Amino acid sequence: MKATKVIISGGGTGGHIFPAIAIANALRVQDPTIEILFVGALGKMEMEKVPQAGFQIVGLPIAGFNRKQLLKNFLLPLKLFLSMFKAFRIVSSFRPSVVIGVGGYASGPTLKVANWLGISTVIQEQNSFPGKTNLLLAKKAKAICVAYNGMETFFPSDRIHLTGNPVRNDIIDLSNKHMDGIRFYGLDPNKKTIFIMGGSLGAKHINQAVVSELAVLALNTEIQVLWQCGKGYFESLSALSLPAHIKLLPFIERMDLAYACSDLIVSRAGATSISELTLVGKPVILVPSPNVSEDHQTKNARALSDVGAAILLPDNEVIQNLWTQIEGVLRDEKKQAVLVDSIRNLALPNSTSDIVNICLKVMNDASK
Repeated sequence: MKATKVIISGGGTGGHIFPAIAIANALRVQDPTIEILFVGALGKMEMEKVPQAGFQIVGLPIAGFNRKQLLKNFLLPLKLFLSMFKAFRIVSSFRPSVVIGVGGYASGPTLKVANWLGISTVIQEQNSFPGKTNLLLAKKAKAICVAYNGMETFFPSDRIHLTGNPVRNDIIDLSNKHMDGIRFYGLDPNKKTIFIMGGSLGAKHINQAVVSELAVLALNTEIQVLWQCGKGYFESLSALSLPAHIKLLPFIERMDLAYACSDLIVSRAGATSISELTLVGKPVILVPSPNVSEDHQTKNARALSDVGAAILLPDNEVIQNLWTQIEGVLRDEKKQAVLVDSIRNLALPNSTSDIVNICLKVMNDASK
């Protein structure tokens, strides 16, 4: 019997990579004999993270358009040509039943080649505003898995499936983890916990907002702060004189426990983070990163704030207004309840299995 083969392509950020790995793991659970090959971009984090997860990956020399240093785009046409050529060799030799694109530089050449070769493709669009690559690839895709309503504006409605984004299994149910989180992070169970995270690299303005209020925070003994500042900021911030009820960490080892012990969360607005937060069901202040293509984090955050599921605080206002917003939420129990109810209404806990079932159907249809 011919082995089932799947290519998963994309990456560049954890928001693309970890959902891709979740899909791969779920496919392998469905069929332990399945052959899965990842195609990523050379020099990007998927080239490290995917092998760590136990999957094979090959890299393309693709790169994105550099808006800040235009001269670096000189070799971009050559990189695109070489990536298309290499993608053709990879796809034509591996001969997958389906190619799944999760976003990121590598997905463009890989899915384009799959379309040329008549191989079925599936797109997993994580954001509320799709990038140009997925807009082009969607024309030939057999299925488009999305995380937001209203995506008919961008994609053919007959191929859209509202699945949500894959998240880590340990985040799906936090009901019995509150005290585990308190103990793990050395917190006080009698205080309100504010969890502030700026993503794996940290967020400069969010960190500055915390620093600007340290004197006030030192006097406020009713709250405590779990502050993930990012590896690049940790050394300088740890040199500050911090009160005991502010826990500074470069990264979060157990995100499920951090979420579970929190009463209020301040976060960037990446697609994966938002999908996790809808399942967590806590009051959230979203501070979109301004340093992403298409400003998609602002669009992600607005999709929640427009329905009362989160508070949107622009990055350029966070230093002046973060603590005003935090205090306003903590003082208003009615507001907390509205935020919690509204964000929970957006949760899609079966995202990974739904996406896998769609991919399997596409494969079955292609084999007929």
